[in-house]
Amino acid sequence: MYAIVETGGKQYQVEEGRYVDVELLGEEKDAKVVFDKVVMIVNGKKSKVGQPYVANAKVEGVIVKNDRAKKIIVYKQRPKKGYRKKQGHRQGFARVMINKIRTTASKAKAEAAETTEA
Repeated sequence: MYAIVETGGKQYQVEEGRYVDVELLGEEKDAKVVFDKVVMIVNGKKSKVGQPYVANAKVEGVIVKNDRAKKIIVYKQRPKKGYRKKQGHRQGFARVMINKIRTTASKAKAEAAETTEA
């Protein structure tokens, strides 16, 4: 089972137990993150597509680290004018470990399991 979530103006495919690099979230390391803009959940015949988002679906994760990507070189030049500009850029990202993909059905199962344990 996997889900498509939207964050930072981009869409990412996430799975439980795997990590994903997203735009910086402004949170510290080991902070819990909840993505509530779930565009799609794929689970065989129980797949759901949102319009625009799946209702009551959430993806929970923990920030593993905040880092910066490899440097890219931005080079601008105007021919025959002597204009050259060389600049480097490193995009920041947050690595998030995905712990749980929750839907309304899985939420009801979790609540039922908690009531049977008590």
